[in-house]
Amino acid sequence: MKSISLWMLICCLSYAQSGVANPAKPLRGGALNRSARAGGPEVPPYKLLKFPPLREVKIPDVATFTLPNGIRLYLVENHELPLISGFALIRTGNLFDPPDKVGLAEITGMVLRTGGTQSKTGDQLDEELENVAASVESSIGETSGRVNFSCLKENAAQVLAIFRDILTQPEFRQEKIDLAKTQLRGSIARRNDNAHGIASRELDSILYGRDTPYGWQMEYEHLDRIQRSDLQAFYRRYFFPSNIMIAAQGDFNTQEMKALLEKLFSSWDAKQEPVPPFPPVTAKSAPGVYLGVKTDVTQTFFAFGHLNGTFRDPDYPALEVMADILGGSFSSRLFRKVRTELGYAYSIYARWGAAYDHPGVFSVSGSTKSASTVETLRAALAEVERIRSSEVTDQELETAKQAVLNSFVFNFDHPSKTLSRIVTYEYYGYPRDFIFQYQKAVERVTKADILRVARQHLKPEALAIVAVGNPAEFGKPLSELGPVKEIDLRIPEPKRAAPAPSDAGSEERGKALLRKAQAAMGGAERLAAIHDVSSESEVEVYAGPSPIKVRQQTLYVAPHHMRSIQELPFGTLTMYSDTRTGWMRGPQGDMPVPEVLLRQTALQLFRLPYLLVLSERQPGRKITATGASTTLVSDDSGRSVEVRFDENGLPREMKYQTMTQSGPAEAVELLDEWKAVDGIQFPHRITVEQGGRKFADIRVTSIAVNQGKTVEDASQKP
Repeated sequence: MKSISLWMLICCLSYAQSGVANPAKPLRGGALNRSARAGGPEVPPYKLLKFPPLREVKIPDVATFTLPNGIRLYLVENHELPLISGFALIRTGNLFDPPDKVGLAEITGMVLRTGGTQSKTGDQLDEELENVAASVESSIGETSGRVNFSCLKENAAQVLAIFRDILTQPEFRQEKIDLAKTQLRGSIARRNDNAHGIASRELDSILYGRDTPYGWQMEYEHLDRIQRSDLQAFYRRYFFPSNIMIAAQGDFNTQEMKALLEKLFSSWDAKQEPVPPFPPVTAKSAPGVYLGVKTDVTQTFFAFGHLNGTFRDPDYPALEVMADILGGSFSSRLFRKVRTELGYAYSIYARWGAAYDHPGVFSVSGSTKSASTVETLRAALAEVERIRSSEVTDQELETAKQAVLNSFVFNFDHPSKTLSRIVTYEYYGYPRDFIFQYQKAVERVTKADILRVARQHLKPEALAIVAVGNPAEFGKPLSELGPVKEIDLRIPEPKRAAPAPSDAGSEERGKALLRKAQAAMGGAERLAAIHDVSSESEVEVYAGPSPIKVRQQTLYVAPHHMRSIQELPFGTLTMYSDTRTGWMRGPQGDMPVPEVLLRQTALQLFRLPYLLVLSERQPGRKITATGASTTLVSDDSGRSVEVRFDENGLPREMKYQTMTQSGPAEAVELLDEWKAVDGIQFPHRITVEQGGRKFADIRVTSIAVNQGKTVEDASQKP
């Protein structure tokens, strides 16, 4: 018997090893003056510290050329070190994804490099680049694609030839597409692990519109539709010379580098129609209060905001200063009020997130203990109103302006950053000196400007408020802020082929196989009389470079209570669930059972052999013979398992869809070494495969049936 799936065990291992610190725990101070107390030199007050003025930022000369095939070159000499780096910027992005294949651009960007070229595989390129301490990487984001390179000066010709081949003749090998899909499936499977990430993600989706390219979310079904031919077509549409800008900086002579790049790319003559503009943002205001229920957290993570504007907005410099005053630093209003004065949050920030070519998002985000959720949001909303109602102080204005201006130099602390910024400005159609226009505008910002832009651009009536947490722990109901709309955080499983329709014959044959299994396992009435089952097992999990050995004790109490105690290499983890709620206790303390593990517990109960063979007694279950010795059992919730029986009627193999750390995968369990315990047959060895690979061995060392265990025995914390 198994009372917890192996995937659940891996999740538990991850939890127990995570070492997540308590975000509500205050920082300890006093370190600055410790040396003085110990007899060392006294540290002067910070107000007496003197700093030299920042160096004037100077933009280096950028040599710009256009090659005969249309590629635009941007070259900057930098002879400080014998290094050369650069990138290609391609006008494309995931905003061009087909609506039924969200993720196509991202996979194309990943496999452009990993899939290798027509002459070399990605692994061969890895080895060649590692041997000369160089790199070439590729990616595609929302509104641009990028291929970066870096190398020693002496290897420039060799590395740039690889850079050229990746841009002009990628192969998109199938095994690397499959690997990219696996990685992205894993990101989908884990996307609800980080509650702060959920709040930010859902706020963006609400503001931009879930049915637009700006608010789309990649799902398993999208990945399943994407084929190699889709990547090839996407590449052909957007990767052509006149759609590409190439920039390089480092230890080279400009004319020699121009000649080298022209020679490398001279034969690339691919042509396409000009790329159309990116789709406009069409979403309308979506004010309201939105709740994402996450019961496995003790804090509420929140984000609220509305759409704003672009960097081109003449008010953008003043809005940046305003956002810094509101919530950009430890001295900001939100930080002082919500953290320091009220003690509600460890961190809280405001951001005026403008974008280059479409409206960005103004947002306030943070976290608080569950009980103070409503009070924290009210305090933060009050600060948004306050900055719109009266002028900021002279000190606030000066501090914020200095913070914004002092951070300005970090845009230019390396020639590669400078070049990247200049090329990015040209990519989006901004003037090359835009950053200096912005700097001068920040210097001119006044208190009156702050009040004006706050009143004009901050729109409390348009705010969408997203809270992610456990509403059962909220001190006050979230509805005190307004009508609450619950966000569906469930991750849709990939659509599977529907089981073959059953007829009376196939249903009866399936039931006959189950009845034979009941007899082989001890008889239907004896199986139905099972009230509790206790077991001990030795488990080896093959999830890394070497097997993980675990000793496990499990307890099942009818009808749906499960408890497990796992002795792990780094401590003991205890878990209880009734498939609706539950708790976990491990080296890092207590936490609720995550929703994904609750679902896995329900799936595991569904598959327990001594319960599964009684499926004809369970309402809502469908039984279909799929072969002479195989039966498919499914239910109304979408769970299904195909069982193969041996000639005696004992279950020998179970196939089903499970959730792994890399997303959904087909699992196979091989049941062996059947032995009788109190007249009931149980498998004492189970081998688990996931995605065609061996995943775990389970050896059951003891089983006890109907020992009078109760729900209290299962649910009591150690």
